[in-house]
Amino acid sequence: MLEEDLAEVHAVEKSANRFPWSIKNFSDSIDAGHYAWVYCDPYDVIIGFAIVQLVMDEAHLLNICVRPDLQGQGFGRRILEHIIDHAKSRSAALLILEVRRSNQRAQNLYQQFGFNEMTIRRGYYPAEQGREDAILMGLDISMLTVFGGL
Repeated sequence: MLEEDLAEVHAVEKSANRFPWSIKNFSDSIDAGHYAWVYCDPYDVIIGFAIVQLVMDEAHLLNICVRPDLQGQGFGRRILEHIIDHAKSRSAALLILEVRRSNQRAQNLYQQFGFNEMTIRRGYYPAEQGREDAILMGLDISMLTVFGGL
């Protein structure tokens, strides 16, 4: 993800989320040195993106998104596979993320990859009626290496 991608990335984010990140959030992530990728179709149109912060041996998936009209076609799965492979290549032992309690579709995807619920972060996300809880989920990447997964 480059600065010149941010308008298109932000458009994807706004189309998929009721409470989207701002362009400044994306720019700040790039400036902070977080790993940030765009995933494009054969015509270089952005279909999704991901941002990961790596601190010591922990990778934190800060944002992952697929265009709404392309969801359910396996793109999110491929993006998540890339993130896990990247975290493994950087010797991360744990990959964590927050997901809205109401986002059952995403939770199901994460569980298929072996993520487990770690805790609840009360009132973490803005919501139509106040705040919504986040489920903190984690994937023990070191166990994937031991048992030959992903």
